[in-house]
Amino acid sequence: MANIPDAARRELAPTGKLRAGMNLGNTLFTAKDAATGAITGVSVDVMRELASRLGVPVEFVMYSTPGEVADAVASEAWDAAILAIEAARAEKIAFSPAMTEIEATYAVHEGSRLASVDAVDAPGVRIVAPAKAGYELYLSRTLKHATLARVNGNQAAIDAFNAGEADALPGLKPMLLNALAKLPSAHLLEGRFTAVNHGIGTPRGRGAAAQFVAAFVEDLRASGFVARSIEANRVKGLAALK
Repeated sequence: MANIPDAARRELAPTGKLRAGMNLGNTLFTAKDAATGAITGVSVDVMRELASRLGVPVEFVMYSTPGEVADAVASEAWDAAILAIEAARAEKIAFSPAMTEIEATYAVHEGSRLASVDAVDAPGVRIVAPAKAGYELYLSRTLKHATLARVNGNQAAIDAFNAGEADALPGLKPMLLNALAKLPSAHLLEGRFTAVNHGIGTPRGRGAAAQFVAAFVEDLRASGFVARSIEANRVKGLAALK
């Protein structure tokens, strides 16, 4: 990828720098130091590599949730962002091939009658999830019987679940495991209701950018860049695709 098309550079860095949309709500990809404000993680490594290949500086544009990142594409506040690949988002965002895979499952209360992932989608079952998270968008499309309530962010979903307002709390399995300390008398169901794939998104209408990013991601996968970044950042539960 030594030769960078001028059109791709213009579309990926229209301000002279790559504005990378960063989702601080997914700690599998991005971690923020509370003391210094510095961010690290797989998404940081990938965006720095993309900017380096383009020969431009990178500017990190921070968001608290994936929904905020996705919504900000309408104002073209960012040029590239790592997000879960979802049909609802693809209307306004062009996605690269998938780079990673994460299993999604449910937390349920101890003593719950829900003994399997398949049992959750049943009449009378209440599910609470962060609005516009990748797995929430998936459940919005696929649930046939259970009721899905949407709240603003992971902590709000945890609070609603703990308050007994929901029977099941969906999430990315590694993040749910980390959250178990905040979920007294809860456990995770075995199996998964989906696997969430993440890729690099660019605003629709930037065809040269999308084409370049697709080739960039294929190169990262083939070279093992993503797998090395996951290992270097000591991330558990995030699998690189080859």
